[in-house]
Amino acid sequence: MKIQDDMPSDNLVRCAWAARSDVLSVAYHDEEWGVPVHDDRALFEFLVLEGAQAGLSWSTILRKRETYRAAFDGFNPRKVARYSEVKFEALLADSGIVRNRLKIRSAVQNAQALLAVQKEFGSFDRYVWQFVGGRPLQNRWPRMENVPASTPESDAMSKDLSKRGFKFVGSTICYAFMQATGMVNDHLISCFRYKELMRGKE
Repeated sequence: MKIQDDMPSDNLVRCAWAARSDVLSVAYHDEEWGVPVHDDRALFEFLVLEGAQAGLSWSTILRKRETYRAAFDGFNPRKVARYSEVKFEALLADSGIVRNRLKIRSAVQNAQALLAVQKEFGSFDRYVWQFVGGRPLQNRWPRMENVPASTPESDAMSKDLSKRGFKFVGSTICYAFMQATGMVNDHLISCFRYKELMRGKE
């Protein structure tokens, strides 16, 4: 991807994927990626977006993110869980999102499954964070090639989510979800955000 002219010139050391990326991705890296998320709506948003990203670049999803928020009622799981076939067809025709029939269906199905989890555990937050013992796992990766695509924790999450009826929740997608929501700190140790997140500076 071509680096745009208005990339930050702050000389901060970032993870390689952000350092070679576009402005939107840099802002996401600096402000969101790896920050612990404990809000069910936000967790649902990341679950939907990570599933939508399968086979695509994350920068593509970031460019569509605001359209996704509008199309999916701000990722309110109670509203999404009640989507009708008319709404489904409208989403399928929306060029601002990934128009994949299975991915759109999965968002609705995942909203329904999430509501069941909330009823059982009190919150989706409490449920997903149990896979890391309730606290972010602090990794120490020197290079991008050291960062795994999945872990035993993401395997366990994937297996349990699948059992509960969630879709597009393979272990690799679950690990990306864990990285995004701060369940693991996968910033490289050379990245300026690594120590900030270690100190709890969000």
